[in-house]
Amino acid sequence: MPSQQGLGVAVIGTGKMGADHVRRLHEVISGARVVAVADIEAERAKTLAATIDGCTAYTDPVAAMAAGEVDAVLIASPGDAHEAALIEAIGRDLPVLCEKPMTPDTASSLRVLDAEQRLGHRRVQVGFMRRYDAEYVKLKGLLHSGELGAALMLHQRHRNLAMPPGFTDEMLITSSVSHEVDATRWLLDQEIAAVTVLKPTASSLAPAGMNDPQFVLLETSSGALADVEIFGHCGYGYQVQAEAVCERGVVRIGDEQGPRVSTEGRWGGRVPPDYVERFEDAYDREVQAWVDATRRGEVTGPSAWDGYAAAAVCEAGLASQRDGGRVEVELVERPEFYG
Repeated sequence: MPSQQGLGVAVIGTGKMGADHVRRLHEVISGARVVAVADIEAERAKTLAATIDGCTAYTDPVAAMAAGEVDAVLIASPGDAHEAALIEAIGRDLPVLCEKPMTPDTASSLRVLDAEQRLGHRRVQVGFMRRYDAEYVKLKGLLHSGELGAALMLHQRHRNLAMPPGFTDEMLITSSVSHEVDATRWLLDQEIAAVTVLKPTASSLAPAGMNDPQFVLLETSSGALADVEIFGHCGYGYQVQAEAVCERGVVRIGDEQGPRVSTEGRWGGRVPPDYVERFEDAYDREVQAWVDATRRGEVTGPSAWDGYAAAAVCEAGLASQRDGGRVEVELVERPEFYG
């Protein structure tokens, strides 16, 4: 159980996202403290740990989880390292918040589901932070209320200023569109049944060999359609929008917020440069909710099933991206454990 000093958290991975979560836990979140960080880059972990009293740096995630004051784990390492860290945390009965993707594919996701079910209670929350964004929460509430009737279509746009070096076509689906996959499932309360990926003419701003932008069509189990424009190198900033077309109305979120300035014959505002800034409040709400629930002995956020379902949809998306055409999503029967 957490000490009177708060929930002791081990953060696995100290890159951009992990370092931001360390800052968040140390400076923003109440009821928690960072007691351990782990990264294969030892100096990066040591440098980050040195900014927090009582925090120890490790290169081995297992050693970090084994530290005496660790009550919970936040995983922000690359996706292909998530399975091992999750299985270790579940084996130690430690609550864990895992950044998406939970794991890179369905086979590894099913192994996580199996480990959690054998434990007998939920321990895993997956980091789909849009569920905590104020605009997405309002959209979810409006759709759930039935005021606008059934949702028939969901249009989504996901634009980045530019992608980091080494970013691939496949990562446009697994690292970017995975957010829209979860948002679609959550907003519409439906599983995704099929995926089609289309590739328009590539932007001249995209790296050689990358098909960017792409257009993804998602068909849900109840017949609604959701589309996603993923544009990794739009060149002007980070922009996420969603528009739900319902029987009795349309609702849209993600339009630019903040000051709108008119000066010198023009008007406009500012587009944030990346997801860390755009969803800062959502990340804060997500991690605070996770800490609060963990201190109560509960797991309340997106489950390991949600992580598996997203992986299955992305797997179908990769097949469509590679071979073309419509690809059906293959899901195992949902266990009552995740009912």
